[in-house]
Order: sequence, then C-alpha cells, then structure tokens
Amino acid sequence: MSTVSHVTRRLESIPFLEKRDASLLFVLPGLFVFSAFMLFPILYLLGISFTNAAPSNLFAGEGTFSVLTFGEATFIGFQNYVSVLTDLQFWNSFGVTWLFVATSVCLKIGLSLGIALVVTSDYVRGKRLMRSFIILPMGLPAIFTVTVWRGIFSTADFGLANQLLTSAGLEAVAWLSGRWSAFFAYNITEAWLSYPFMVIITVSALQDVPEELHEAAKVDGAGYFARLGHITLPSIKRPVLFASILTAAASFQQFLIPFVFNQGGPARANELLVVYGYREALSFSEYGRGAAISLIAVVFIGTFMWLNVKRGRLADGVSE
Repeated sequence: MSTVSHVTRRLESIPFLEKRDASLLFVLPGLFVFSAFMLFPILYLLGISFTNAAPSNLFAGEGTFSVLTFGEATFIGFQNYVSVLTDLQFWNSFGVTWLFVATSVCLKIGLSLGIALVVTSDYVRGKRLMRSFIILPMGLPAIFTVTVWRGIFSTADFGLANQLLTSAGLEAVAWLSGRWSAFFAYNITEAWLSYPFMVIITVSALQDVPEELHEAAKVDGAGYFARLGHITLPSIKRPVLFASILTAAASFQQFLIPFVFNQGGPARANELLVVYGYREALSFSEYGRGAAISLIAVVFIGTFMWLNVKRGRLADGVSE
C-alpha cells in the first residue's frame, strides 16, 4: 500500500471527517505556503495603500506586532490612489509600459519564429547543437545578463554597439542618455532574455504540424511562403499566442532592465510601472503611494491576462 493511500485511509477513519473532506486536507500545505508568501503580502500591501505609511511611522514603536499593525501610520482612505491616478508621471509610466510590452512582444515573436523555422528546417545541419545554444540565456542569472547588455550599450567608445557603429563609418550613440535610444536598448535586452522560452514553444508547435499537409500543398504547387502562410502559421497560432501572453505579462513586470540600465531615465522618461512604484516607495519613502501603484499594476496585468485568456479561449487548451 502506498504512503498516500495509507494516509488517506487514516484520515477517513476520523469520525467527523467525510471522504470528501479528508481529500481536502491534502491541499492545506499548499494553501499555507500560498498564504504565507502570496496572499498575506498582497493583503498587507492593500492595507498600507490606504495609509500614509513611510519609514518614519510604519516602523515606529518596538516589536514585530507594531509592524504588522502598520506602526503609527494614519488611515487616509483613497488619497494615495487619487494622488497616483492624477499624477502625470504615473500616466507617462503607464504609457511607456504598454508601449514596451507591445514592441518587445512583437520583436520576440518575430525573432523566435525566425529562429524556430531555421532549427526545424530539413536543410539545416547541426540542429541539435544549435538548440542547445539557443537555450543558453535561460541558464544565466538575469542580473548578469542585464549587466553585460548595459556594457554593450555603454555610451563610451568601448561599448560593443558603438564599436560596431564606428566601424561602419557611423557616429557613436549615447544609448542610455536618450529616451528612445534607451527604450530601444531595453527592447533588445528583453528579447535576448525571453526568446529561448518563445523558441522552445514555437519549435514544439512546429514539430506537431502534420507533414502530410505540406506534402499535399507541394503536390498542388504551393511554394514555401504559401505553405508558411496557409499551413504553418495557422497550425502554430494557439501555442504561440499562449507563449506571447505569458511573455507579455513578464514584460509588463520588467524591472531589472530599466533599473540597471539607467533607472528608467533619462529624467524618469522611461520609468516602467514597476520601477515607478519602486522608486516612489523606496527612493522617496512613500510606502503608501508605492503600495497603491503596485496594486494598480496588479489590477491592470490581471485584467490583461484574463481578457487574453478568455478571447483566445486558452482555457480550452493550446491545441484546440
């Protein structure tokens, strides 16, 4: 008898527990972990967002109990939310964030689809070796990768990007000092961090496309691009859509790239929403305001995920 079956029988033998209730007890450890590391922080963040919490009053008093009850912070209602939603800097961060999500996702889809088509082509040799190199960025710490890319886009002449430009006879660019040049650098780095995941999903989808469809299309005289547009892309649409939604959610929460590159600069012009909330909370000691920004971001990303999953019918499965 397995350990699980033995434990189940022992639980069912308890007089006041029905069989259905006994099975629910197995959920309790996971529920406890979720509550400790997810639910409680969110509820605590929600409470702080309705106060004027700051280091001077949140940690006032002695003992952990004082901290758990928000210290000496004062309840101010929806004032933080009103302040955030009427702040032009918030709407700048909001717009830049969605623009970053749109551009980075399009870039990742195009790059990943191109790489996936190459490594699944019958005319390419060494495809297994190429696939092992493709997933290499997934094994590197994100902070290490972002720091390397920051050096590549360095404004100094030794930056790799500027060396390539000067070797081609073009002028060097102050990548991280200009708004759109820095935004471009964010996108390239984000694409490098995320393309392995997209490639894995796309390659798996391409391998599931029936070869008989391609053979039939060849018999009918369809060329490569006709087969790509009418057979390949429609067949992999749902898996790629699923991966795109997940990577879009990750892009919405991107923090490391803008913060390590130039802290969302120049002059806070490229502050993504998460960076904006972080700086309001920790750089300017406005914990209540930062909590409100974080919760607003959670609402937007939750709505984004729900709408995309519903409209794409992804709850029915990616292969439906």
